[in-house]
Amino acid sequence: MSQSNAHTDIDLDPVTFEVLRSSFTNLVDRMAEQIQRTCYSFVIYNRDFSNCLNDAEGNTVMQGSQDIAVHVGTLHYTCKETLEYFEGDINPGDVYIVNDPYLGATHINDVRIMRPVFYDDELIAVTQSNGHWADVGGPSPGSFNIEASSYFAEGLRIPPLKIWDRGEFQEDVANLLVSNMRLSEDRLGDMRAQTEATRIAEERLLELVDKYGIDTVKTAFGESKNYVERIMRERIRELPNGTWRTQDYIDGDPTEEEGFVTIDVEMTIDDDEVHYDLSGSDEYIGNFLNSTYGTSFSAVIAGTKMFFPDVPLNSGMYRVVDATLPEGTVVNAPEPVPVTGSVAGAYEKVMNAIFEMWSEVLPERAMACAFNLEYLLSGGTDRRPDRDGEEFMWYDWMAGGWGGRDGMDGANATAPVFGAGLAVQSLEGQERDTPLLTSEHTIVTDSAGPGEFRGGCGVRKGGRLLESENSVISYCSDRSRSITWGLNGGLPGIPHGVSLTRDGETEDMGTVFSNRPIAEGDAFVRPSSGGGGFGDPLERDPEAVREDVIDDYVSIERAETDYGVVIDAVDPDLCEYEIDREATERAREHIRENRESWLEEDPESVAERYREGELDQHDLVRQYGVILEWETEELLERTTEQFREMLGRRAAAEWQ
Repeated sequence: MSQSNAHTDIDLDPVTFEVLRSSFTNLVDRMAEQIQRTCYSFVIYNRDFSNCLNDAEGNTVMQGSQDIAVHVGTLHYTCKETLEYFEGDINPGDVYIVNDPYLGATHINDVRIMRPVFYDDELIAVTQSNGHWADVGGPSPGSFNIEASSYFAEGLRIPPLKIWDRGEFQEDVANLLVSNMRLSEDRLGDMRAQTEATRIAEERLLELVDKYGIDTVKTAFGESKNYVERIMRERIRELPNGTWRTQDYIDGDPTEEEGFVTIDVEMTIDDDEVHYDLSGSDEYIGNFLNSTYGTSFSAVIAGTKMFFPDVPLNSGMYRVVDATLPEGTVVNAPEPVPVTGSVAGAYEKVMNAIFEMWSEVLPERAMACAFNLEYLLSGGTDRRPDRDGEEFMWYDWMAGGWGGRDGMDGANATAPVFGAGLAVQSLEGQERDTPLLTSEHTIVTDSAGPGEFRGGCGVRKGGRLLESENSVISYCSDRSRSITWGLNGGLPGIPHGVSLTRDGETEDMGTVFSNRPIAEGDAFVRPSSGGGGFGDPLERDPEAVREDVIDDYVSIERAETDYGVVIDAVDPDLCEYEIDREATERAREHIRENRESWLEEDPESVAERYREGELDQHDLVRQYGVILEWETEELLERTTEQFREMLGRRAAAEWQ
């Protein structure tokens, strides 16, 4: 449906409507500029924040142009809950704060500030700002505690509170909150930055009311939502009715035997509506990778929106797209189950599963699995000469590879799918702020999933701790076992994980841990996976493989093993490489004849060949579908069985 046709049923003339709709977007973008220029936290400065304009009922009218997907799909829930909480006591000059994940929010680090907007004593809107605070208390710097069995061990849970009451700053309330968080002055500074952003939005909205009239602005609120609903319904109506179903996986439940945790997603297109049913998902698990209702609903919306990039996002879309998310499952964990790591856990699995289903419906936009979000956190006492005795908080995330697409390689070194607007943090800024020195930051050769259209490449980042005391490190990620997968015959990327080197000894730390002590001179490194490949790797143009070797995206060895392309290095210094056409033909035929049988070889014998150095990790993952506990090299039998089933469904079934 064209946007011009979408205007036909509105109650405003099209020009006024477009002016006001764009003004609402500009209003929210102004909030973003205010936050980025005045925040204290380096995390928020690097755009881990979102804003929106809500109407008087809490519905989202407009989001910003660079907001984080996981936030936006939840902001209306938080607003509605807060308005209900303070019903009868909502006044001009009030400002509210909340981070409660069980009230429709995400996790406790995402702190929302809301300001009710009045005109002639009538509540007409709420301006809202969400910022990821780098720490909200708890035993682990950064508030990511993998040992937590409930939210009580994660950090400070904030129900709806007034931090400004009729224009009066509630200093005692604010101090009570930030005094229970590390770097309290930074937290207070972020609170004020977000609050000022809501004030600027209020000011701009009232200017629009003065210029166009309250009735026109309120009508534009409603028509902005109706506009999105009409466009989305027409787009869905053009598609075939049907039901699609798939699964993605969290690596495991630490309280159970090894094996994937299943996130089952069923999508039904029924005329002009889309319904998702996640009832087949497993029960919530024994760590913080669970998701709340709001976070999972946001994943549903974000995954769908990826295939309709030109459709604006507000509550109008929520009339067209809905979801069944049963309480007690990993996608709707009840209070007090921990959920701080939800975005690295259940959230991105829901998104990638939705990518797979929509790739069948809209193959021109198809995309394989993207790398998994990961956070590495460190905190302690900074003992550098100019920072002696100060507390520090290092909070880092990496870019990685997105999945290969139908007709296009995946994007290299890109922000995670949960928040494409995230910036890659400035290394110089991090080094100035904390006693951690970055030792490397580079694209990882052979990290991209092989395919006719390969996945985007992942990144490796290393660091070393400088002068400090009482320092610890924590990590939150996934997919060391449920490795980033390919589609339509494409192959997986590489496992996630961190290694720590101390006194010359290197230890694999895995993907989830908290509060591991580190000392001056200790070094760590972690890769992010590339995206999964799309299409059969043996169908990739050998010339494209040669170009990948020149770019150092693919090694000569993996070019032959994964793609069956034999390349001779003529003069690597001059980037001169030649394809051996005859050897390539033989190599590809050998792979075609054997690759299905490789997936049926005895897993333990394959694992033993790995332990003896005959095979490497790429071989196990891509050729044999064998998953180990990488630290101990122990075969994970149940996980291997599930991984092979997944490879058979997404890769081998397409090789015919």
